[in-house]
Amino acid sequence: MAKMRTIGIEAKLDEKFKVEVKAGDHIMYIDQTKAGGGTDAGATPLEYLFAAFAGCIGTVARIIATQKGIKLNGIDMKIQGAFDIETMLGKSTENRPGFESIKVTLNIDSDLSKEAKEAFLYEIKSRCPISDTISNPTFIAIEIV
Repeated sequence: MAKMRTIGIEAKLDEKFKVEVKAGDHIMYIDQTKAGGGTDAGATPLEYLFAAFAGCIGTVARIIATQKGIKLNGIDMKIQGAFDIETMLGKSTENRPGFESIKVTLNIDSDLSKEAKEAFLYEIKSRCPISDTISNPTFIAIEIV
């Protein structure tokens, strides 16, 4: 039987593009750069997506390492993706507004062999909720109250 857990945040659009996010006891700011019309009070939404992805990879990696007794010193991560900014700005309908692809590069600091690192990576990918969510269609309900 599945043991579901629900999480959530509260957010408020402030001046210009600045969004204040309350996540538990934490306050985060999402914004655009000054060149993009924002106040640069925080990372952009797309940067937060990648930050959340990196955080999920790291968290799941640590869980797996702990469960399996793997000595994991750390992981250096780089995440990149390209999207059509013209579609996001409403200047084109040629492409979808999301990333066409996302490239994740990991440098796993562990004594594991290359084959063991590949198996470790496979398990991380199969257990990471964010990887799963952005890799598969997920129903999203947006409603006005």
